[in-house]
Amino acid sequence: QFPFGRRLPCDIYWHGVSFHDNNIFSGQVNKFPGMMETVRKITLSRAMRTMQDLFPHEYNFYPRSWILPEELPLFVSEVRRMKDSDPSWKPTFIVKPDGGCQGDGIYLIKDPSDIRLTGNIQSRPAVVQEYICKPLLVDKLKFDIRLYVLLKSLEPLEIYIAKDGLSRFCTEPYQEPSLKNLHQVFMHLTNYSLNIHSGNFIHSDSVNTGSKRTFSSILCRLSSRGADVKKLWSDIISLVIKTIIALTPELKVYYQSDIPAGKPGPTCFQILGFDILLMKNLKPMLLEVNANPSMRIEHEQELSPGVFEIVPSPVDEEVKVAVIRDTLRLVDPQKKKRKDTHFDTFFPASYHVIYNIEKKNDLQGPSQANPSVVLSCRCQSLEQMLEANEELPDAGSAVRPELDTPKNPEAALPSLCLKQVFPKYAKQFSYLRLVDRVAALFIRFLGVKGTTKLGPTGFRTFIRNCKLSNSNFSMAAVDILYIDITRRWNSMGIDHKESGNPGMCLQAFVEAFFCLAQRKYKSLPLHEQVESLIEFCECHLAALHGKRLVWGCG
Repeated sequence: QFPFGRRLPCDIYWHGVSFHDNNIFSGQVNKFPGMMETVRKITLSRAMRTMQDLFPHEYNFYPRSWILPEELPLFVSEVRRMKDSDPSWKPTFIVKPDGGCQGDGIYLIKDPSDIRLTGNIQSRPAVVQEYICKPLLVDKLKFDIRLYVLLKSLEPLEIYIAKDGLSRFCTEPYQEPSLKNLHQVFMHLTNYSLNIHSGNFIHSDSVNTGSKRTFSSILCRLSSRGADVKKLWSDIISLVIKTIIALTPELKVYYQSDIPAGKPGPTCFQILGFDILLMKNLKPMLLEVNANPSMRIEHEQELSPGVFEIVPSPVDEEVKVAVIRDTLRLVDPQKKKRKDTHFDTFFPASYHVIYNIEKKNDLQGPSQANPSVVLSCRCQSLEQMLEANEELPDAGSAVRPELDTPKNPEAALPSLCLKQVFPKYAKQFSYLRLVDRVAALFIRFLGVKGTTKLGPTGFRTFIRNCKLSNSNFSMAAVDILYIDITRRWNSMGIDHKESGNPGMCLQAFVEAFFCLAQRKYKSLPLHEQVESLIEFCECHLAALHGKRLVWGCG
């Protein structure tokens, strides 16, 4: 553990909070640059809305959302219109502060006017969503699912899902929201950090009972009642892949900014926490994505007023240890070197790393403000480990260095708990990656390496090179489009590392691109308009590149 960073190169860096904990120039780091910003509630909602505009049916797993304060008038008018068209509609909404975590600042409302009466929205932007009133209940309690997803690579995209997760329960029997029970957080909010303070919270040594259980125990229960668990898993996998596809364009812009192509830098991977709610009909709904899911495997238990004891949590240990262990197995830098070796193969030190993580609990939620954890995954030979008399953890976490150790050190480990879902199912989802291609155009015209915003010259060059201007759409109209959209996006006060830069961010460019597509291909659905314009631009840029090669040869 290196609280103040480490200058010597490592194979794997495991940071506590974000990519920018230290300067890293090689190896692998367990955070992507920009991930924390990308999965914030407002940024996630914008990304999901873009995909809902393009593919409304495919992205109906995310609740209808409005961003406060700028969309408050829109929220009020849309709710009023929906109520007028259906007088029986009695909705409930949930308000979530953009930067909130662990349930902080979340509250329920029945009418948009209640927002103005609750806190200062101007100083604390938030997302307001339709509340899911008919969740699946177990033992009359509402619960959500925390699934762990490994984003192993951004380019090419590689996604793994843990085969088991956590089910986190409310601690009061659920009733549909009413003015009488809106304030009852233990009934409506599944956040573990809130319900742990309830007198009804049950700590259990079993993974099948208590206020926190394994997701597999819930699946077994559903299966015994005749539910189609296979379809449920398929729907969850689809939800995860589609969500990652929605997030990758923004992540790629951050990535090229921090690790420009052609310069030395690390590769990245990251464990994400997906919070999913099952509806009564077993349809999974995405609640949010956590960039720093807690990896604690114990909890505090109050023995007497003010006196607490750290108690192991068997449920957390069963799920989280496997996730970290197998993440390190998948990113192990020595894995390729071991393929053709025999008994004297080097043992991967990632097994030592796992032991440190499990016992010291270095990985905690973002609110813990813990120091950077930089772990060096160097390999030791079997002889070196025996000479040093180093003790490895029990089977299930590592391989013991005994004389009958198998030739493959992974043979004694459990099978991987992480299942690859992408590129395994890439064919089924590749058509959704339109915004990825728009982001590639955006990055191409950024010009200056290390920036995340497109200047007016870059936008004009994009228009000119793709031959998008004509007698009906002059370069003066191009400038007006750029100024109008950029000014509006910059006035929203987006939390961005270049907030002082007046240029065009990716989301503004995507909006401008959609405007251009609608102008050029008026009779088509939006996703076909966008795809047609992407192909038009890519074709002209490829032709331009070919001409430059010919000129270069000449």
